[in-house]
Amino acid sequence: MMNQPKRLCSACLLGVTCRFDGPRKPDKRVMDLMDSELLIPICPEQLGGLTTPREMAEISGSKVFTLSGKDVTKQFRQGAKEVLKIAKLLGIKKAILKQRSPSCGCGRIFDGTFTRSLKKGDGITTKLLKKNGIEVISEEELPEP
Repeated sequence: MMNQPKRLCSACLLGVTCRFDGPRKPDKRVMDLMDSELLIPICPEQLGGLTTPREMAEISGSKVFTLSGKDVTKQFRQGAKEVLKIAKLLGIKKAILKQRSPSCGCGRIFDGTFTRSLKKGDGITTKLLKKNGIEVISEEELPEP
């Protein structure tokens, strides 16, 4: 296992119960990678102090708000910092993160209107990881099983 490639991975993609709405939803493409790679599960939102389940949140401008209007930017930024600490501690240079998430979205995120509309952009954690030289892809960029 020491010689296996290793990446950070959104814990929800591995079936960990940490999604905002609570249910487990492992991603088959990600699960299949576990045969050849060491995937380090992370959930920036939990690491930032948010509970599971939690209210849906989206990025609007430079802030993150819940559906009811609560500003949770501080928790999202704290979670991103914790994920970066883990990456640095373990010498990880790559990550697979959950598409469209306000934390982990890579290239596409919800637009902040809570209408399920998408816009170009990255989540809070993805931005921080990329800024620190960590390659981030979404689960949707992996080949189909």
